[in-house]
Amino acid sequence: MARGNRPKPGVIMVHGGFCGGWAFDAFRQPFEAAGYECLAPNLRGHGDGGKIVGVSMTDFARDIAALIEAQAEPPILIGHSMGGLVAMMAAAKAPVRALVLLAPSPPWGVAGASMEEAVSALALHALGPFWLQAVEPDYASARLYSLDRLDKAEREAAFARMTAESGRALWETLNWWLDPFMTTSVAVDRIKAPALVAVGARDMIHPPATVRQTAERLKADFRVFDGMSHWLLAEPGWDTVAKACLEWTAGHLAEAAA
Repeated sequence: MARGNRPKPGVIMVHGGFCGGWAFDAFRQPFEAAGYECLAPNLRGHGDGGKIVGVSMTDFARDIAALIEAQAEPPILIGHSMGGLVAMMAAAKAPVRALVLLAPSPPWGVAGASMEEAVSALALHALGPFWLQAVEPDYASARLYSLDRLDKAEREAAFARMTAESGRALWETLNWWLDPFMTTSVAVDRIKAPALVAVGARDMIHPPATVRQTAERLKADFRVFDGMSHWLLAEPGWDTVAKACLEWTAGHLAEAAA
């Protein structure tokens, strides 16, 4: 088969904290319509009744890296929020064709650029040793910061599907400066694939100034979507984000095949 006629690679989509593969139910549809075979797995302990207490970001990354290596050829890897950080960590362990990060949590060493990020990092400490617990989703926080652009019915439906998150993984992600093991450090020189990093202009969980730092570390293309918040996967305008990601991916695949 001629190089230019290679079949499209598969796509692996990695969900964020408190979620599951269901978060990509809408976002995957344009990719599948374009001929990509998509996988949107649940991370360990999410929605499968498995143990979540004590699960590390390293565990998540190893699981996704193993899934990447199980594919017939390197896939396109897409990650959202905390799943974006998992995707970065996995891409440093296993080869991918392209890396797309949507409002990704920053890797070790990237400092937050807003007061909201600092408050989020410290708020969990009110739970006590939350790193030893399963942390339940909080509707007030989701309504204000994550699902804020959904209407009430859509927001309640999405929140009803959310599950407990690993306190350890949250600690490693949000309080990375306290982690002597540098768990979420990403060896960016091991990521050989082109990368796109996208964020909503109104995102308060991972605002553009912080996400830009992540893009600069990866030497990635960077895109800010006006009017959008954190739930880029399904809030109004998600189809514009998906189209942009599809066009960017197709362009890089075409360059590689030329």
